[in-house]
Amino acid sequence: MSVSASATTRRLGSTAAVAAALLGVTALPAAAAATHPGVSHRDAVVISAVRHDLQGRAAFSARALNREWVDVSNTSHRDVNLSGWTLSDADGHSYTFRHYRLAGGAMVRVHTGEGRDTMSDLYQDRRSSVWNRDADTATLRNDHGRYVDSASWGLHHRRDADGRRAFGHRDADDRHAFGHRR
Repeated sequence: MSVSASATTRRLGSTAAVAAALLGVTALPAAAAATHPGVSHRDAVVISAVRHDLQGRAAFSARALNREWVDVSNTSHRDVNLSGWTLSDADGHSYTFRHYRLAGGAMVRVHTGEGRDTMSDLYQDRRSSVWNRDADTATLRNDHGRYVDSASWGLHHRRDADGRRAFGHRDADDRHAFGHRR
């Protein structure tokens, strides 16, 4: 009887360990899931498009400046807190996201000019163009200053600021659409 009691005790102990492991996996808080090694902001948030071509005397009007923008997309299903993240160009102009959470699967358009921020449109409140028409690089960094993604255009910008290859294609209206690059 001592042999069967020992086997039963081992089976109950194994079952309890499996149940505890399963409960622990399903009870992970959202913060822990967001920092899971398999889920990275670098993989989830990308620069998905850029429109930079402002021309003529009206190029410095508020309306024209808002036609210059960068789209930032969250390709994951989880929200990402972009507060403290920066979007910058090759000349050092920088925009810092303030108190902004990008929903899973959502996109936000960051306009150069002035305007009222909404969930889908943010404004840098600048009075002059940021993105160079001939060649430039838009770089997205997290709140720790770490590289997340970039988009480059023009002949002499074959690599971004961190030495990564940067690709984009030019659309008819001088927009560049970018895919996720690793």
